Amino acid sequence: MIRLQQAELLRGGKPLLESASLTIHHGQHVGLVGANGCGKSSLFALLRGELHLDGGELRVPPATDIAHMAQEIEALDRSALDYVIDGDTPLRDIERQLAEAEAKHLSDRIAPLHEQLAAIDGYNATTRASKLLSGLGFANESLDRSVREFSGGWRMRLNLARTLMCRSRLLLLDEPTNHLDLDAILWLEQWLKQYPGTLLVISHDRDFLDAVTDHIAHIERRTLNFYRGNYSAFERLRGEQLAQQQANFEKQQQQRAHIESYIRRFRAQATKARQAQSRIKALARMEEIAPAHVDSPFSFSFPPADKISSTLITLDRASLGYAGKPILNNINLSIHPGSAIGLLGPNGAGKSTLIKSLAGQLPLLSGERSGGEHLRIGYFAQHQIDSLDDEASPLLHLQRISPDAREQELRDFLGGFNFRGDQASDTIRHFSGGEKARLALAIIAWQKPNLLLLDEPTNHLDLEMRHALTLALQEHQGAMVLVSHDRHLIRNTTDELWLVSEGVAQPYEEDLDQYAEWLAQQKREENRPAAAPAGQAPVDRKELKRRQAEQRKQLSPLRNQLQKLEQQLDTLHQQAANLEEQLSDSSIYEEGQRDTLKQALAQQAENRTACETCEEQWLELQERIEELQAQFASE
Repeated sequence: MIRLQQAELLRGGKPLLESASLTIHHGQHVGLVGANGCGKSSLFALLRGELHLDGGELRVPPATDIAHMAQEIEALDRSALDYVIDGDTPLRDIERQLAEAEAKHLSDRIAPLHEQLAAIDGYNATTRASKLLSGLGFANESLDRSVREFSGGWRMRLNLARTLMCRSRLLLLDEPTNHLDLDAILWLEQWLKQYPGTLLVISHDRDFLDAVTDHIAHIERRTLNFYRGNYSAFERLRGEQLAQQQANFEKQQQQRAHIESYIRRFRAQATKARQAQSRIKALARMEEIAPAHVDSPFSFSFPPADKISSTLITLDRASLGYAGKPILNNINLSIHPGSAIGLLGPNGAGKSTLIKSLAGQLPLLSGERSGGEHLRIGYFAQHQIDSLDDEASPLLHLQRISPDAREQELRDFLGGFNFRGDQASDTIRHFSGGEKARLALAIIAWQKPNLLLLDEPTNHLDLEMRHALTLALQEHQGAMVLVSHDRHLIRNTTDELWLVSEGVAQPYEEDLDQYAEWLAQQKREENRPAAAPAGQAPVDRKELKRRQAEQRKQLSPLRNQLQKLEQQLDTLHQQAANLEEQLSDSSIYEEGQRDTLKQALAQQAENRTACETCEEQWLELQERIEELQAQFASE
């Protein structure tokens, strides 16, 4: 259990938390959200013991039960596989003791250590680590490569695999999807759904949060608000709360009208029935959540291009690749005004190669690329922020493009990207990745492109900025080709999907849900075991079935008890939420409500005791189940 009571936390003299309270029960999966700089990462550091409260109380599991994903990794000579297995600290400790006992021929120590190794499923450690690495996109032949041979993004994946390898009761993940493509994200979602411990995750990917969380902790105005349900439920609840504030009413109505107008226009123009229906449903949902973003600091658009051609760009029988080696062959693609194309495909299939070729950044190996007379491209590459001048300000970046523009006009435009006051005129040397990504998008938007080529534009962007980008792309009057692992962005801004796979790019008539199933099928086929070699003894299926039946017989009643305890915990948590709501009503503290207040406080104390007892029983039962599973695995 994590319990924060009346917490006070300062960083550099700046208050991040004031009288903040939060209770997270074992097994809950919680998304931690809030504006950039509100203290999400500081809260993680607090839970890990790297920071200490300036006031209040904190109850947290012991450090040995906590796993967290490091943000940096040394360039080690250790193999990728060994580096990930190192995450299982108890395993490595037993292996070390075993090696010492064998070296000293301590036969009385060797057998017990082998038993301990079997009890924690140590003999399957290599298999477990290999599955984690495979799920995160590593090819089998790369597992023996040293850590130093991998790029920064792949090292972050190694860190994530090592974190998942840890034996933890509390898992802290800070932006785990930042360096993952869509197929790895989908795999990670499935893994985290089955994680039995407490999960606390910071993410700017709303679809990912929806899939893996059942509660949301929102840091706002230096306090913590706890919401039951996933991120979509949080948006609706917060939207309802903000909609009640009269000061925001007018802005909210304008945003609703904006989305309704887009839905009407989309209904009239859509040609693909399945995509159209999926899109309309998604946009209708956006209308519901719009009030949750009325206080967003971001509001911008892509100004319409001065001129536009009937056909913006065409690839004809094009072969695309590097150093004479083709990755995609015979590509035929024409992009017209109003086209909104999302590129799907596994990692390394050629999505970025196609974007670069369309942008003219990568020469064709063969075939023809032709652009319209008025083609004007706005290209956002995966590493676009590296091209910015650290010694220049956001204002100076735009002044270099438009030296005759009025300064106030430029400042007004930058304000939509939340560069206001001194920040607009300060150098960007100390800007965060998210701030630099916003500036890169601002520079593209200012140049009025009629074709947007966007390769992972949401990397480093927070949820509010992603929402603003989604709205801006919906209103963009030119054309767009988008590569993104943010499914919400793809679903709400594209009218057409193309699948890039196995050397070709072609229209994909299904939707994102079918694409997820297609990816899963591809993964199953890759991992399908080869046929048993000739002469190898076949598996005794009768004995296997008998053992499986025996396992079910022993585990079934324990799992039933576990399920009952979980249901009991859900009921207790709901009662706790109801009592907290009752006690948050100021009327209960009036003179005539003294008996009611006394009763509610007594019930709250009883509820806390019952929750703790139930959680202890749940933990004991879970440990018993894990022991039995380990015992069965070693037989």
